[in-house]
Amino acid sequence: MKLRTRLRRRDSGCAGYTLAEMVMVVTLLLTLTGIALPVAKFTHKRLKESELRLALRTMRSAVDEYKRYSDAGLIPIEVGTDGYPKELEDLVEPIDLVGQVDRQIRFLRRIPLDPMTGETEWGLRSYQDEPDSPTWGGENVFDVYSMSEGVGLNEIPYAEW
Repeated sequence: MKLRTRLRRRDSGCAGYTLAEMVMVVTLLLTLTGIALPVAKFTHKRLKESELRLALRTMRSAVDEYKRYSDAGLIPIEVGTDGYPKELEDLVEPIDLVGQVDRQIRFLRRIPLDPMTGETEWGLRSYQDEPDSPTWGGENVFDVYSMSEGVGLNEIPYAEW
């Protein structure tokens, strides 16, 4: 009988969490979520900006290397291009080296995606254009920039990077 009484007493008590405990847990979770979301957005934007820097550096290095090869006379140049590629796609196409049989060079495997726009379309400047010109003259490719209208974490528009 004593055992039965003990079991009844234990079963009759309320088991579980109180309303106050539940409110505290929910409040704590909401606070942590409120802190984590802005940090995640900031981290995602910083990652995209890092990808943009890498893509711009890669393409600008390829343009410079193309110019170096053309100045050295290793690749044929078109009149009026000043040794720069005529179009951005010229960096992807294989080019025959002058004076070397069956030897070709590519400066890029592919045109990288602009991480800010998700497109392979880039803003171009030719050697004859003004440094801050928003339009491309079409003579050659001297520089590339992002077509995104966004502003970076450093408060400089992506188009000016």
